[in-house]
Amino acid sequence: MASIGLEASDQLEVMRLHVDAALEALVEDEREQGAGQVADLCASMLLAGGKRLRPLLILLAHEIAGGEDIDEVMPLALAFELIHTATLVHDDINDEAALRRGVQTIHTRAGLAKAVIAGDWLFVQGFGLGGRYEENIVRLMAKCCADIAVAEFHQLDHVLNLATSPEDYLSIVRGKTAGPFSAGCHAAGLVAGLDEEQASGLGRFGMELGVAFQLVDDLLDLRGDDRMGKPRGADVIEGKMTLPLIHALTLSHGEERQKLAHIIEHFTDDQFDQLMVLLNRSESLKYAELLVRTHLERAVLELDAFPPSRAKDLMLHITGYVMERHV
Repeated sequence: MASIGLEASDQLEVMRLHVDAALEALVEDEREQGAGQVADLCASMLLAGGKRLRPLLILLAHEIAGGEDIDEVMPLALAFELIHTATLVHDDINDEAALRRGVQTIHTRAGLAKAVIAGDWLFVQGFGLGGRYEENIVRLMAKCCADIAVAEFHQLDHVLNLATSPEDYLSIVRGKTAGPFSAGCHAAGLVAGLDEEQASGLGRFGMELGVAFQLVDDLLDLRGDDRMGKPRGADVIEGKMTLPLIHALTLSHGEERQKLAHIIEHFTDDQFDQLMVLLNRSESLKYAELLVRTHLERAVLELDAFPPSRAKDLMLHITGYVMERHV
C-alpha cells in the first residue's frame, strides 16, 4: 500500500507542477503586457507555494467525468486558484496578518491601498479566465464568489460572539471554504460533458471535502503545525469562533464556562495551555475529528457513482490526505 500511496503522491506532484507552470506563464504574460508592480506583488503571493488542492481537484473532477483534454479545463482550474488567492489577500488585510504561506503579506509590504487593488486584480484575472466558459459555468463561479462575500460578512458578525452556533459555523464554512471546492468540481464536470445531475454529485463531493478541510484547519490552528504558515492559535487571537470553541462553550457550564469565555475574549499566548485543558475536558477536539471523518465518508460515497479510474484513485488519495493532516 505504501508504494501505491507514493505513486499517487508523485502523480499529484506532477499535476501541481503543471498548475504552477501555468500560473507562472500567466503572470509573466501580464508583466509583458505592462502590469508591473501589481503583477509582481500578486506573484509573490500566488507563487509562494501552497497545496493547489482546488485546481488539482478541478483537473481530477474533469478527468473522472470523462474529460480527456486538460487544456479545456486548465483555465477553469487557474481561475479558481486566482480567486482563492484574491480572498487570501483580502483576508490578510481584515486579520492584520503579517505572514501567509511563510512570506510577508502584501499589505505589510505595500500598504493597505495597494493590497486591496492587488486582491481586485487577482479577482479580475480569475473571472477573465472563467468567463471563457458557457453561461451556466460562469453563473456557478459568480454565485460561489458572492457566497464567499456573504460568508465573510457573517464571519465578521460572529467575531468573539460566544452565542455562535454550530449552524452559524457551518454556514460560514460552506460559503467561504467549501463552496469553492464544490463549485470547482461541479463546473469541471459540466466542462467534461456531464449533465447537471451527474455534475452536482461532484459538487457535493467538493462540499463535503471542503467542510472536512476547514475542520482540519481548525484543529491544526489549535495543535500547531508549521505547514500552516502562521502561529499556533492565530484563529483564537483573531476572535474566530471555530467549531472546537463553539462545542466546548455549548458543553461547559457555570464557572468552567465563564473561565472558557474569559480566555476566548481576552486570549493571550500564555493562556494556551489552559484553553487546551478546557477543550480536552469537553472532548471538543475529538468531536471535530469525528465530524472530519463523517464529512470525508460522505465525500467518498459521492465518488461511488463513477467507475474505477486513475482520477478516482487520486481523488480518494486526496480525501486520505485531508484526514491525515491532523494526525
